[in-house]
Amino acid sequence: QVRLAESGGGLVQAGGSLSLSCAASGRTSSSTAMGWFRQAAGKEREFVAAISGAGSSTLYADSVKGRFTISRDNAKSTVTLQINSLKPEDTAVYYCASRRVRFVTRRDFEYDYWGQGTQVTVSS
Repeated sequence: QVRLAESGGGLVQAGGSLSLSCAASGRTSSSTAMGWFRQAAGKEREFVAAISGAGSSTLYADSVKGRFTISRDNAKSTVTLQINSLKPEDTAVYYCASRRVRFVTRRDFEYDYWGQGTQVTVSS
């Protein structure tokens, strides 16, 4: 079992930045892909970014390209989502997820473990 814990959410003004962190514990592996998803109130969960086990491959949703950066520190079993130039439409609960394999994917049903989420609220 893998446990994921997100942190770093909060209230920020439009144009600001946040750094979200996801700490993995339990039966973790540095070779598995990790991802971030978000869900705004009244909307479906959507893909944000993903990173391969070795960190050599990344995927981003078109809506966040150029503003969000995903990275990982396998020695610390953490994945970070750096969010810049925040917009009100980025307001959502952000979830960290992990797979059992090293390949990245945008599909949420292909992730095996999920964190509880961290709220990001962007004021205009």
